[in-house]
Amino acid sequence: MAKILIVDDVYSELQLMQNALAPLGHEIITSLNGADGEKKVYDEKPDIVVLDVILPDKNGFQICRDIKNNDSTKNIPVILVSSKDQDSDKFWGKKQGADEYLTKPFRPQELVTLVSKYLS
Repeated sequence: MAKILIVDDVYSELQLMQNALAPLGHEIITSLNGADGEKKVYDEKPDIVVLDVILPDKNGFQICRDIKNNDSTKNIPVILVSSKDQDSDKFWGKKQGADEYLTKPFRPQELVTLVSKYLS
């Protein structure tokens, strides 16, 4: 069983992602802000991180960059999920080390497919 960390400051979005991924049967950990989410990356060592970009405290781009620059967490896949849908946002997300960039709104199956890709 894998451990999935979902970080999003909008509770309804967090619930949507959690409900989409729950049928996979993995442990799901959640956080409603950037600082707490980043702390959980280091404390919980999830197998994958689903990370919103626009967050209080610290944005997803910064958190992703920190995860990928740390030897103990650099191999954890990060899926950025954001309403920021410009090509420049996607480019910047990839430059920060994101493995995938999913634009809101998305179909729940899209998230399931991406997460499954990295957990298989």
